[in-house]
Amino acid sequence: MFRDRPAIGKESERSAAAEEALGSLRYIRDAMARSESFTAVPGWGGAVMGVVGLTGAIVASTREQPSEWLQVWLGAAGVAAAIGVVSIVRKARRVGEPVFGGAGRKFLLGILPAVFAASILTMVLYEAGLPDRLPGLWLLMFGVAVVTAGFASIRLIPLMGLAFMLLGVVAFLIPASWGDVMMGIGFGGINIVFGVVIGLRHGG
Repeated sequence: MFRDRPAIGKESERSAAAEEALGSLRYIRDAMARSESFTAVPGWGGAVMGVVGLTGAIVASTREQPSEWLQVWLGAAGVAAAIGVVSIVRKARRVGEPVFGGAGRKFLLGILPAVFAASILTMVLYEAGLPDRLPGLWLLMFGVAVVTAGFASIRLIPLMGLAFMLLGVVAFLIPASWGDVMMGIGFGGINIVFGVVIGLRHGG
């Protein structure tokens, strides 16, 4: 009977080592999962961006000249972008997540190509005398940017991008006079709704 004790002791040691190894693997897996997702997306900041979008839609709808209309929307876009950047940086610092490294870099790189393409196409359409096509373009391309960036972020972000893309397609199909309404729904309403949800579920 006493001869079995060393074997039992070795079994216990092997079991403890296996448990420790599994614990280490679980820790590594969880750490990798966190590093693959950029969670510092603006929630409340996104909602404020939505308020800017709604304001832009209201003001732009009162402008008769295409140049004045474009200035209003470019101004609103600039203000919203500044709010978004500040919100991301502040949230990233709070949660200890790098903005320009790992998933943060992937998130930003996912946004830039679509924004660049939208900027070029904006100039092309405006110079071609087609400013009424810009709402569909902006909504669609912003949706593409959000979907692409969302692959490196939380699950809500790609869904938000898809909502913008769908709205952009609809904006191309309906009369151009609805452009400001559609952008108010998108840059205003969608940003506010998703911003509030992100703020409540993902820490601000």
